[in-house]
Parts: sequence; structure tokens; C-alpha cells
Amino acid sequence: MSKDNDFPLTEAPASGRKGIFSISMVLFSFTFFTGTMFAGGKLGLSFSLHDMLWIAVTGNFLLALYAASLGWIAARSGLNTVLMGRFCFGEVGSKLADFILGFAELGWYAWGTATVAISLVKILDLPSTLIMPLMVLFGVLFCITALVGYKGLDALSRISVPLMFVLLIVAMFIATHHAGGWQAMTKIEPTETMSWSAAITMVFGTFASGATQVTNWTRLANSSRTAIISSMMSFLLGNGLMIIAGAWCAIVYQQADIVAILVLQGLSVAAVIMLCLNLLTIQGPTIYNVSAAACHLFRSERRRTLTVVAAAVGILLALGGMYEILIPFLVLLGSIIPPIGGVILADYWFHRHGRYPLIHSVRLPRFNWPGLCAYAAGAVVAYFSSWVAPLVGITVSAAAYIALTTLSKRRRVVGTVVEQQE
Repeated sequence: MSKDNDFPLTEAPASGRKGIFSISMVLFSFTFFTGTMFAGGKLGLSFSLHDMLWIAVTGNFLLALYAASLGWIAARSGLNTVLMGRFCFGEVGSKLADFILGFAELGWYAWGTATVAISLVKILDLPSTLIMPLMVLFGVLFCITALVGYKGLDALSRISVPLMFVLLIVAMFIATHHAGGWQAMTKIEPTETMSWSAAITMVFGTFASGATQVTNWTRLANSSRTAIISSMMSFLLGNGLMIIAGAWCAIVYQQADIVAILVLQGLSVAAVIMLCLNLLTIQGPTIYNVSAAACHLFRSERRRTLTVVAAAVGILLALGGMYEILIPFLVLLGSIIPPIGGVILADYWFHRHGRYPLIHSVRLPRFNWPGLCAYAAGAVVAYFSSWVAPLVGITVSAAAYIALTTLSKRRRVVGTVVEQQE
């Protein structure tokens, strides 16, 4: 197998492992996503500054814990999420997780591709007829980044992450100055309404799919400690800063569009650079995730070919109007993605006692029905829950898996005893 394929169907070998700085920078570039700022903008319109900060911290802390839990397993086993899915969903059943995770990341890729085209047309006052050609152009450019693999993402992140961080701090400082200071910001009343449960679900949902597939990089970590620390820092600080920056500016300017806000602040050139560099950085890992899921779905090691195919589908979704449905998409992801992680966590720690066999050394069932049923239960309950959907999904799916596997073991034991008696 070519080393450039990043081990899509096998454990990551010890020789391919990376240190905490390398893993953290890639994950920071992954979580420094403009789309998260748009979601944060919705919080800024719906909550006071004090409440927004509590929601952002709570939601991102839970998201970071979830990512770190899966990252820990990935570093120990060398497996990514779709490969872990074989153990808890079965050889064929795991393709359900492949499809769901691939669909989620494909949706993000389409949204980002559409966003950069639409925003550039607005900022630069270009003819609207250029929107669709620009979607195609940027969709192709983003794809090229992913074709390089981990090394390309690592190199690009070392440039984009510091620049993005500086720009966010500057934007928040200008917004605070325009509002009249901290005290003035605390007195601004929200103009829209949203429940705390829905808000935390949205925060979690911004990167539910990303946190579930953080294993694509943490499996390359040189230790569990590296995976845990890099996951916690990137999701709590990286994703958290994006949410807070978007909400902070939205409170002041009363609009959720962070690009439009940067223009209002006189940062038009910076907005263009931020948007292009940020989405170039995030879209690479996003379509990389899609290709990883596709490799497992089709049992193929041709990651680069599948990356190109996935990018083409993402461009078509962008052209079809993905830009308009961000919030419903986030709510859906917050319900249907975390239960996958819940089943994986329960399977690894409860059923397999913290150790996977080598992926090609065991014969797995085509369908692992306890895992599939547990996932279905978690996803359905989370979707209709009035509480924090991601937490409900993880808890219900994990509990259901433990109950169903325990019941299955007891039935096998009883069946064995009956056979021996006969």
C-alpha cells in the first residue's frame, strides 16, 4: 500500500506517528472554521453576553470531552472511526456509519464551497453570475489540499492558524470598542429567542461530525496523552473561540454574517484573506474525512480517487443551495452523529475491555445487530429530545449497546447450557 494513502484500511503503524505540536496544529486548523462563526452569530442574536459565554463554554467543553474520548481510543488502537465501526456495527453494518459520516462532512464541504463564492461576490462587489463558476473553482482548489494528505494539512495549518487567531482577536476588540466597552455590551438585549438546550445542541452540532472523525488524525498521535491534550485544546479553545468570536461580534452589530461584520469594521481585505485561507485550511480536512469514510465504504485504498469524486459531489451540492440550510443541518448532525461515538465508546470499554484485536486478524459478523439497534435508539431519541440532543444520543446509544450485548451474552450462555444438558 502506498504511504500517501494514510492507511485508510489498516492500523496506523508506529513509524507514522506524530507529536503533540503537529497533531494540535492540524486539529486547530480543522476547528478554526468560518461556518462555526456563523453558528456563533445565531447565539449572539439570541442571548445576552453572559448567557452566550456560558453556553459556548458548556457546549464546547462537552464537545472536547467527546472528541478526546474517541481520540484516546484512536491513539491506542491506530484505527479511525470508520474502522472502529466494523467491531460494533459489523463488516457490512459499519457501512451505515461510513455513509452518515461521509454525508455530514460532504454537507460541510458543500456549505464552505458555497460560502466562499457568495461572500467574495458580496465583498468585492462582483457580478452575481460569477457565484456558480467560483463555487466550481474553489471546490477544485480545496480538493487539491486534501490530495496531499496529512503533510499538506500540517504545513498549511502552521500558517493559517496564527493568522486566524490574530484576526479574531482584532475583530472582537474592534466590536467591543464600537459597542462602548464591556459594560455596554452586557446591556445589549437579544433580538431573537432560542432555548438553552437548542443552543448547546447547535454548539455541539457545529463539529459533531468533526469530533466523531477526529480519529483520522489522532490515530497518528504518538501517545494517548498527545491525542487527549490535542483534542481538548483544539475543540475547547479552537472551536470555542470561533463560536465566541461570532457571537461576540453579532451581539454588537446584530447580524450573524461574520464576513459582513468584518466589512463593517473596515477589514474587507482581511475578510477576503481570512475567508480564503480559512476555508482552504478546513475544506482539505473536511473532504479528507469524506474520502476516509468512502475508502471504508467501498473497501478501497484509492483515497485520492475517492477524494476527487467526493469533491465533485460536494460542488454539485453547493450549486444546489446548501448555503441556505446551515442551522437545520447542524441540528440534524447534533442528533444523528454522536450516537455513533456512543456505541463505539461502549463497545471498546465495556465489550472489549479497552483493546481491539488487529483489524484483519478476526472474522467479524456481517451485521452486529446490538450495535445497529443501539445506534438507531440513540439517534431517534436524540432527534425528538427536548434536552441536549448530542448528550442524549451518546448516553442512550451507549446504554442500549451495553444492555443489548449483555442480553445477547446471557442468551448464548443459556443456549450453551441447554445444549449441554440435552
